[in-house]
Amino acid sequence: MTDEETNQQVKEIIMWWKLSLTVAFVLSAGMGGSNVLAGHEQYLASADKGAPRLAQSIIHTSVLEPDTLYHKVWQLITEDFYDPDKLKDARWQRWEHKYDGKLKNMDDAHLAIETMLASLDDRYTRFLDRDAFDDEKSQIDARLFGIGVQIGVDKNHRIIVIAPIEGTPASRAGLMPADEIFEINGKSTKGWTVEEAAKQIRGEINTEVKLTLLRGKDKIKVVVTRAEIPIKAVQTAKILDGNVGYVRLGSFISQQATKEMRESIANVTTLGAKGIILDLRDNPGGLLTNAIDISNMFLDKGNIVSTVDRDGYKTSAPSDGKPLCRLPLVVLINKGSASASEITSGALRDNGRATLVGQTTYGKGLVQGINRLEDGSGVNITIARYLTPNDTDINKKGIGPDVAVTLNDQDYKDGKGEWWLDPQGPITKRSPEDMKDVQLKAALDVVHKKLDGNDNAVALKAQAPSKN
Repeated sequence: MTDEETNQQVKEIIMWWKLSLTVAFVLSAGMGGSNVLAGHEQYLASADKGAPRLAQSIIHTSVLEPDTLYHKVWQLITEDFYDPDKLKDARWQRWEHKYDGKLKNMDDAHLAIETMLASLDDRYTRFLDRDAFDDEKSQIDARLFGIGVQIGVDKNHRIIVIAPIEGTPASRAGLMPADEIFEINGKSTKGWTVEEAAKQIRGEINTEVKLTLLRGKDKIKVVVTRAEIPIKAVQTAKILDGNVGYVRLGSFISQQATKEMRESIANVTTLGAKGIILDLRDNPGGLLTNAIDISNMFLDKGNIVSTVDRDGYKTSAPSDGKPLCRLPLVVLINKGSASASEITSGALRDNGRATLVGQTTYGKGLVQGINRLEDGSGVNITIARYLTPNDTDINKKGIGPDVAVTLNDQDYKDGKGEWWLDPQGPITKRSPEDMKDVQLKAALDVVHKKLDGNDNAVALKAQAPSKN
């Protein structure tokens, strides 16, 4: 397989992965999977004080029965689900006692819950088994254990390496993008889901996992020792063009994201940044509280986001008026920017604080509450929708850029896409400094025009945000 064919294969996997909303998520085995956190929020601004609160419920029973678990989830949905119209239908009421006396064990209860939730036709309201829920919590705690690799399933249902995380056991063992994970500990992965592969690869620190990889026509066997995987929300922070601070925020899910952003802003400012580029491309989202806190770092006034609950009650989260940075700001976005990324982008654009450069975002305008169940599993429930400061509902529509910079397949092949997508694979590593990333180059041009006092040149390209 040529380098170009490898790059195209990885790109196809990544695009399939994004479109199906399987998000870069480090399981014990690595990132990826169809049953993982997809830009979900853990916190919802409360109706009484306007401050974030944890939307979490825990079942308390002396002896947990399958029927008890099932009925509790039915009750949670009935009380919390954001679209009450879907619950008024008599068909929903029939779910309450549909499995009475038929659930023999917890596996039966879990399957029944998944079937019930599927009837809501809401991809974000979903059941998580114990492993998936633990992974979600580990992602939030920023403490994950495994080998450090992004994995996904390609259109042929093969377990494929998206990318190893730099500096992890997977990277040191030589795993490469587009490698097929053919066997795990001698077991064929044919027909497996990402979750099934992750469960086989995860394990305790300092234990080994044996992988058989297919790389083109070559079959490669590797033994990887598991370790704690460093999870960094801020993946890059540096100075470009001598005076522009560049910060790439990869996720809002970690509770350390706000701290890392504060440190990054301080670092690039100390190094002489006169303007800032915040890169939210391919950022799938995370905690609502992180989106609010990070938006606050740049805003001295205005509303950040509003949430609307099932009763139509609107709660706003205003800026605290204590920004860390008042430098000219550009935010990079693309169709992989979702959820908390869109909240932040909308807050900064609607308040006139930033210019958005790139492509229209994913379009996820819903908020989930995380509910832990007593058997260690969990259920994420859509409990509200959110609006940008201009009262724009971006769900299934996304946020359009002020300066549009589109990319086609040839651009990616020519290495003009996001700088971390290297068309030559891991052999020739790219960096933001190479200036082949056309969207980043456009963002730099906008920053320089702002620094030169030539905002009119930017305004000529700007597209006014639409009201919906």
